[in-house]
Amino acid sequence: MTKFDQYVLIDDLVLHRIIRYADIHPRDVILEIGAGTGVLTEELMKHAERVIAIESDASLVRLLDQRLKNTSAEIIHGDALEIEFSTFKFNKVVSNLPYSISSTITFKLLRYPFERAVLMYQYEFARRMAAPPGSKDYGRLSICVQYHADVELLEIVPPEAFSPEPGVRSAIVRLTPRAPEYEVSDPAFFSRFLTAIFSQRRKKLKNSIRAFTDIRDLELPDDVLDKRPEELPAKRLAQISDILYSRMRLPCS
Repeated sequence: MTKFDQYVLIDDLVLHRIIRYADIHPRDVILEIGAGTGVLTEELMKHAERVIAIESDASLVRLLDQRLKNTSAEIIHGDALEIEFSTFKFNKVVSNLPYSISSTITFKLLRYPFERAVLMYQYEFARRMAAPPGSKDYGRLSICVQYHADVELLEIVPPEAFSPEPGVRSAIVRLTPRAPEYEVSDPAFFSRFLTAIFSQRRKKLKNSIRAFTDIRDLELPDDVLDKRPEELPAKRLAQISDILYSRMRLPCS
């Protein structure tokens, strides 16, 4: 592991499957976040037109410059959370992400246009991203990521695929951006609503809503209000959020 929370992928079979999952073509420009020692970068360069590799560790940047000096790879020394991705032109993202920034970097990426991302996450995080309604892992993360993209958990990667071995399993996830399947009146309010109800996920929705808004006469069927949040699909939760948002914006009479 580098000092920036990165583990080096050493399993060639996993490496080759990542390339296959990304469906890389000779004209593709790939954004890689957390290039590390360049194992994945070097493999990507065999298939893509160009790789834009971001790395925050100065010692690894020097290694990357040496390793990739005869290629068209562009090595960027900097923090991916602070770099403005719109300055690059890329159509795919392929990365073995530093796990400590998984959530922040994922939502940052989803603000930019790209065709496909194949990303390595900690398995528990990946499972929550891909979780469907009704599952114990379904929650705010699932809903907010799936609002922007289709999420596929492609495979679980064991610790021995990395050096040094992390203390957790990892997983490869494919994100395919698409237009939202529903709209919300206020995304920030929806996010706060999801945080409130899923932080009390064992409570019935009516109790979570009362704690969140103090509204007690919400005109919704009992078979909805008596459910727990994980039992409802995202679109239905968005509708409830919009109703609450409208009620809370009404001026006092």
